[in-house]
Amino acid sequence: MLDGSSSARGVLLGVGHRRRLREVYRSAGWPCQDAIEIELVAAGLLQRERGSFGHETLRVSDAGIAVLAETLRKNRARRHGHELLVERVAREMTRAGRLAWRGLSVRVKVGEIWAMAMPDVFSIRHTTVEAYLEPIVHEVKVQRSDLLADLRRANKREAYLQIGGEYWYVIREDIAAPEEIPDECGVLVAEEERLVVARAAPKRPLEMGFAMWMALARATPVEGWRLDDAQGALGDGSCA
Repeated sequence: MLDGSSSARGVLLGVGHRRRLREVYRSAGWPCQDAIEIELVAAGLLQRERGSFGHETLRVSDAGIAVLAETLRKNRARRHGHELLVERVAREMTRAGRLAWRGLSVRVKVGEIWAMAMPDVFSIRHTTVEAYLEPIVHEVKVQRSDLLADLRRANKREAYLQIGGEYWYVIREDIAAPEEIPDECGVLVAEEERLVVARAAPKRPLEMGFAMWMALARATPVEGWRLDDAQGALGDGSCA
């Protein structure tokens, strides 16, 4: 699959090309002799070498190393942008008086198979009444390609709907239109200064299962809004 992001000697480099470069760099360089390899050799990113016993191996050329370094830089920048937005969403949830977690992992049965639900942000209301918890899932996407790939994963979406009474996609501005996202999901658009509701998520009554409670027990919520801070503000006379 080509992503069209760059080329070398007329070869359009895609995800498969970059993955193969990494594999050759990490391995002994045994050839696969397929189309991807032919293109990488033709582009000068891989070089063929013949051993003393006549066997042929591959090694990544200096030009190939440069491609790997540029790919690593872009991937780090992408992850950084994603993590910044995840942190922003989690903080907004705590400001709204909710408890928020990042990077939870919970096993959910979808149809006849088990799937791992790992939402970017999961939050519940700060309450002692189970019926008022209102669990919410936020999934963050900053790249259109990542969003489109995610939308094709119906099982993942169903798993998230099983743990969240509301399911929101938080997307960077201009990567997609709200109507491209399924109706069962809300859409938040991350603008420079604020998160804008493009479409509200449908609210569904949901009781959190035992597996979800165990996942929360093993995890640490995001630092933020605290009940004792709020009580202090109410009792210091400033609101009289």
